Amino acid sequence: MRLTTTLAAAAALAVSAVSAQAGGMTAPVMDAPVEVAAEPAPAGSSVNSAFIVIGVIAALLIASQLGDDED
Repeated sequence: MRLTTTLAAAAALAVSAVSAQAGGMTAPVMDAPVEVAAEPAPAGSSVNSAFIVIGVIAALLIASQLGDDED
């Protein structure tokens, strides 16, 4: 049991010594910031032209029905 305790203590000491020296004494090197260019939105219309044509036709049909007062 004494050998196991000694080995566990030596392993813990070795691990803590390695992690304490991992950084070294050199100055840290900072990376340049990464800039992501945003793509501009497309210059087209967001409404389908078919919807505009259907809307104009519907407005003309409604206007023609409102204009008929032959009754």
